[in-house]
Amino acid sequence: MKKTSTVGKSNRTVMVLLILGLSTIIFPLYMTVVIAFKQPSEMTNSISGILSLPKVWSLNNFKEAMEVTDFWNSLKNSLLISVLTVGLSILIHSLMGYTLGRNKSSRFYRFVYLFIVSGMFVPFAILMMPLAKQTAEMGLANWFGVILLYVVFYMPMNIMLYSGYLTNIPLALEEAARVDGASTWLTYWKIIFPIMKPMHATVAVITALAVWNDVMTPLIIMAGSSENTLPLAQLNFQSQFGTNYNLAFASYLLSLIPILVFYLICQKQILNGVVNGAVK
Repeated sequence: MKKTSTVGKSNRTVMVLLILGLSTIIFPLYMTVVIAFKQPSEMTNSISGILSLPKVWSLNNFKEAMEVTDFWNSLKNSLLISVLTVGLSILIHSLMGYTLGRNKSSRFYRFVYLFIVSGMFVPFAILMMPLAKQTAEMGLANWFGVILLYVVFYMPMNIMLYSGYLTNIPLALEEAARVDGASTWLTYWKIIFPIMKPMHATVAVITALAVWNDVMTPLIIMAGSSENTLPLAQLNFQSQFGTNYNLAFASYLLSLIPILVFYLICQKQILNGVVNGAVK
């Protein structure tokens, strides 16, 4: 009886925590949708006025937000930067993670690994102004320079993830490939790289989310250029005297759709990666 009551209390506690966690997601999402569809005249200072549903569900805010942000051009720039950054990160970081992860017994490789991972603790604010000056002098004050910086910025985290995932891949697979005459390069691309597919999906989602929502790097590096990413274009809703929340929230919903679809596509692989890591 005591064991049953303890399990029942534990289940109730879990349910309460799940409900609280779910409410922290649903409430902001509800506010975003409601405000995005409301007209400015419906926004009042009272709480009931803000929380109430729109009187008329209209897409006017979305149409105007797309015009203000030059949506399709900004979306193209964001997609270009995100896709190239994710692709380069998976190719470069997975290879570096494999090299460093399989040679941690060496002092040199262990030092290189720790040196790269320590880059996670360097604040961007310290690097901001020197990077802006250097990229301008090198002719990289454009989307290519932003992609290059992203690949470097997310290198420490991604290498740590890849090298950690390698512990779940037995060395016997590589030894068998070498016995069959495969080189290290061929073994990696034909055996190790496909096996790390769940981690590729995890790295892709983490990197894509960070790049898609980033404002500071494009703002500092691409300042003065005519090209905008979606987060940069959304700064148009903020002025010296206030913020147009209706258009801003409508634009936020529009920019949420592509990255949400990408996450849903990769979700299965991420879950497989977590399960495989737990079993092995």
